Amino acid sequence: MESRPLVAAGFIIYRIIQNTRQYLLLQTSYGKHHWTPPKGHVDPGESEMQTAIRETEEETGLKEEDYNLVEGLKRELHYEVNGRSKRVVYWIAQIKEGKEIKLSDEHIDYKWLNIKDAETFANYSDMIDALRFVDEFLSK
Repeated sequence: MESRPLVAAGFIIYRIIQNTRQYLLLQTSYGKHHWTPPKGHVDPGESEMQTAIRETEEETGLKEEDYNLVEGLKRELHYEVNGRSKRVVYWIAQIKEGKEIKLSDEHIDYKWLNIKDAETFANYSDMIDALRFVDEFLSK
């Protein structure tokens, strides 16, 4: 019997500084200390969007009113973790000016990175593809 896939949700958050789009990546405090946008597992009875909002607040301190959702844009990633399939849904949001990031203990660092640097830090091809897709969409 195949176990149900793990499902996680979060936001790819960006800002524009001096006409340059920068993406927020968080460095995990566990495993290989990889860099990822804020995300987390969907709790029972919770919608994916509720998870994205909750996890983003838990991991960055950003409340729902601290960013604007980009309507009609989301990306899904599918990969395996420890032999189980995982689906991660990312919505895209622009942080409002003057909002600060306050990391939880799940992360040890964060960076605002232009697309090229974000691709380097993201390290996984599916995350790099998602960031490129978002950047191209926002450039239109």
